Amino acid sequence: MITNFLNLEWKQYFRSANWQKSVFLNIFLVLFGLYFAVCFLLVGIGGYWILKKQFPEQDPLVLANSFLLYAIIGDLIFRYLMQKLPVMNIKPLLTLSIKKSKIVHFILIKSSFSFFNIIGLFFYIPFAVVLMVEGYEVVGVLGWLFTMIFLVQAANFLNFLINKNNIAFGALIAILLGGYLVQYFEFFDLPGFIGTGFDFVYQNPITVVVFAAVLAMLYLANFKQLRNEVYLDALISEKTKEVTASDLSFTDKLGDLAPFIKNDLRLMWRNKRTKSGIWMLALGLGYGLIFYTNPMYAEIDVMMVLVGIFSTGTFLINFGQFIPAWDSSYYKMLMSQNFKYERYLKSKFTIMTISVVLLFLLGIPYVYFGWEILAVHFAAMIYNIGVNSHVILYGGTFNRKKINLDEKAAFNFQGTGAVQWLIGFPLMFLPMGIFGLINWLVSFEIATITIAVLGFIGVALHKKLMASITKKYIKNKYVMIHAFNQEN
Repeated sequence: MITNFLNLEWKQYFRSANWQKSVFLNIFLVLFGLYFAVCFLLVGIGGYWILKKQFPEQDPLVLANSFLLYAIIGDLIFRYLMQKLPVMNIKPLLTLSIKKSKIVHFILIKSSFSFFNIIGLFFYIPFAVVLMVEGYEVVGVLGWLFTMIFLVQAANFLNFLINKNNIAFGALIAILLGGYLVQYFEFFDLPGFIGTGFDFVYQNPITVVVFAAVLAMLYLANFKQLRNEVYLDALISEKTKEVTASDLSFTDKLGDLAPFIKNDLRLMWRNKRTKSGIWMLALGLGYGLIFYTNPMYAEIDVMMVLVGIFSTGTFLINFGQFIPAWDSSYYKMLMSQNFKYERYLKSKFTIMTISVVLLFLLGIPYVYFGWEILAVHFAAMIYNIGVNSHVILYGGTFNRKKINLDEKAAFNFQGTGAVQWLIGFPLMFLPMGIFGLINWLVSFEIATITIAVLGFIGVALHKKLMASITKKYIKNKYVMIHAFNQEN
């Protein structure tokens, strides 16, 4: 039976329209996975000697154990944000004489071989081998290694139990930050205390059975939960949910654009894919701290443009690159309505413009690092409004992939095609190239003014540019309708 399941999974994956349409993306994901595997492997092999060199008076295994609290909690947070329960197309199977318990067991066992579980082994196994080569007790190291393997698998099944629980996620964040703060202010060495527990495992390998028991309990908890949900009527029945309506009356001031903007705001807040993207705004605002606090980049003026474009255009880039795919689920219905297409596009432009201005205002504290940074951020804001917003909208005319809004954004490449990869060049590298060239040939001030002037030119030509972009959308309207009707 397991062989039949695997055969069906193989055919489903390689015969799917998504695989056939996204060969380039699948190759990229394979290379991405190989890159991380090699990185973890190198750290696993060299980690022992790195710790020994940096802390010659301490035992590398004890040091590694003291960091495991951060590793375990960080792994759970990473899984919470990015991992999904592997799903089989089980509806047809439920009508056949196959035990439901076998289906559930296959789903759970399949999850044990996910990327999130395997990638950690590229560190733990080489590190354990090096420990044994360096003279550590083989039985103790094996007990420690199997404990790590059981913890990785336990995190896998624990994630499926808490994945939709925001309180559990908040608790994980609190533990991670709390552990760091109490150690930083020297109140209590919580990571070190947890580390002594893993030292005890090395000294008493028999304790590995405790972690095996925890893994077994989590597996059974998942089995019982899924077993109770594997019924055909449960899969096809719809649950009625009470929707909380937000007061969006303030958008009425925007006139005939208000209905479209209200629709977009509700879409962003009610769906997983768009809601996850909203939290990216915090990342965009803090992007400058990576560069402006690092002396390595202090003399590289062109990095200010990169930070300025990204920090003020985080929402523009994340939201804009999937226009009109955000509306793909009901695009056919939308296009049957009696309205001017230009109003639809203008509402997208208005949302993106407002976000750029707000992000610039929130980023004003960067002036702490120098007035030059604030000046470049202002020029980048104008450039995003006048140039990048139009580039984003034009790129949307080539979007042909449907987006499922019920899925999380992290590591979700659904709807991503060649357009999303290629559009990054005019958005980021073009202004960086222009700024860098003029800064080198003339001066920093003239380079900053040039970026701002290009933005103002785009603003001045807004009506003509929008008219041209609208014609392109109307020309491709029926092609998009057909493409969005296709299942991935």
